[in-house]
Amino acid sequence: MNRKRSLVRRSAVVAASGVAALALAACGGDGDDTGAAGHGGHQATDSASAASPAPTTQGQHNAADVAFAQGMIPHHRQAVEMADLAPDRARSAEVKKLAAEIEKAQAPEIEKLSGWLTSWGETVPAEGAMEHSMHGGGMEGMMSAEEMTALENASGEAFDTSFMEMMIKHHEGAVEMAKTEQSEGAHAPARKMAADIIASQSAEIEQMKKLLGEK
Repeated sequence: MNRKRSLVRRSAVVAASGVAALALAACGGDGDDTGAAGHGGHQATDSASAASPAPTTQGQHNAADVAFAQGMIPHHRQAVEMADLAPDRARSAEVKKLAAEIEKAQAPEIEKLSGWLTSWGETVPAEGAMEHSMHGGGMEGMMSAEEMTALENASGEAFDTSFMEMMIKHHEGAVEMAKTEQSEGAHAPARKMAADIIASQSAEIEQMKKLLGEK
């Protein structure tokens, strides 16, 4: 009798282990077929709902993300506008190279930021209009119309100095905007771009300060 009871107990343990193994397999799999077998109907539903927020989180955005994109587009456009002046006006090869790198990095970011705003149903800043309304201190590090005209009229070493002094100020503004996005934004790709902006533009600020110090 004892032996029979012991066998029954052992069978129950083996059966329980099998159910546990199925449940583990369901958790490790994709949650479709195995989820129904291992968890039962109610548990499988919970598993599916736990997996679904991932794409939603990726696409989530908030007001800080919108402000970052709408602010960074005209900010980047002005940096590209400044960089466009360098090939014909700069004397220093380092300044020409730096300007080319700024344009190469920021032009694709403008496209990406515009795409996010479009997908969110938000307004993409119009070319020209927003930049001119923000010249004169309306946004972090933006140059005034007078400063841009002075840069356009400069050449040689005077251009190099003005370009770097203005771009340092411009980059510092972008870094501040990016730090705000990192602390307040919800859109993961936008926060990653903010991190990239902080890293790349901080390095360029140091490079320009060094070049100015060597003059």
